Amino acid sequence: MDSDEHPGHASSFGLAAVAYAEHRPDYAPAAVRWALEAAPGRRVLDLGAGTGKLTGTLLAAGVEVVAVEPDPAMLAELRRGLPRARALAGSAEAIPVPDGSVDAVLAGNAMHWFDLAVAGPEIARVLAPGGVLAGLWNLMDDQVPWVAGLAGVSGSAVIGPRDTPAAWRTATTGLHLPKDGSAARFGGPEQRTFPHGQLRTADSLVAALATRAGVIVMPEPERAATLARIRGHLAATPATAVGAFTLPLLTGVLRTHRLRPAVDPEEQ
Repeated sequence: MDSDEHPGHASSFGLAAVAYAEHRPDYAPAAVRWALEAAPGRRVLDLGAGTGKLTGTLLAAGVEVVAVEPDPAMLAELRRGLPRARALAGSAEAIPVPDGSVDAVLAGNAMHWFDLAVAGPEIARVLAPGGVLAGLWNLMDDQVPWVAGLAGVSGSAVIGPRDTPAAWRTATTGLHLPKDGSAARFGGPEQRTFPHGQLRTADSLVAALATRAGVIVMPEPERAATLARIRGHLAATPATAVGAFTLPLLTGVLRTHRLRPAVDPEEQ
C-alpha cells in the first residue's frame, strides 16, 4: 500500500525507537472512543503497539490495556515510557493472551504490517464474541495547502499513498481479512476520520518524518537530500518557517466486529 510496506521495512523501526517515541503523534481521543464504543467490555489489546503511542491514549481513556509488540527496542521504549502498562513480546500472528480474553483489539499504524491470513484467525481467537477489531492511522491533512506541498517535496518514501485521507480510504477498503474461515468471524468494516493535530516546529517535524521506515532504510546520501528538501519547504512556507505550529492530522479508523456464534436451534 505504500513504500513502508517493502519487505524488511517492518523490522526497521527499532533502529529509531527513541526518536519514534519522541516525535510520532498519538491518536485522536475521539477516534479511540469511536473504535471502542460498541465493545462488550473494557479489556483492550494494543496489537503492534510500537513505543506505546496508542497505549498511552488507551490508558488515558481508563480501559484495561495489554500491549503486544514484536520489536525488542520498541518494546523496551514502551516499557520505559509507560511503566504501568502491561507490555508483552509477541506479534499479530502469535498473540500471547488466552482465548476470548479481550473485548477489543486495536492497532495503531500497524494493521497493514500484519499477515492477515495468519493474524485474522489469531485475532478472532483472543476476541470475545461481539468484540471490536479496529485499525487506526494518523493521516496528513492534505486539504491544507502547505501539507499538500510537503507531501509533494517529500516523496512516497516519506509520505506514502496511505498517509492522506482520500488514499487511505481507498487503501483500507482493500485491507480485509482473508476469504477463508476467519472472514466469517467478522462483520463488514466501517471507516471514519477524526480531526487531530500535533504541535511541531520545523526541526521536530523533520525529525518525525525521519522515523518513517522508508527514510530509515535509505542510503545516507539519499536520506540527507530528502530531509534537506523537506527543511527547504518548511523554511519557505510562512506557516512553518518560524516557531511552533500545529501539524494538521486526521486519525482514520477502520472498525469491524467479531461476530457472535450462531445459536443452534436444537440447543435452545
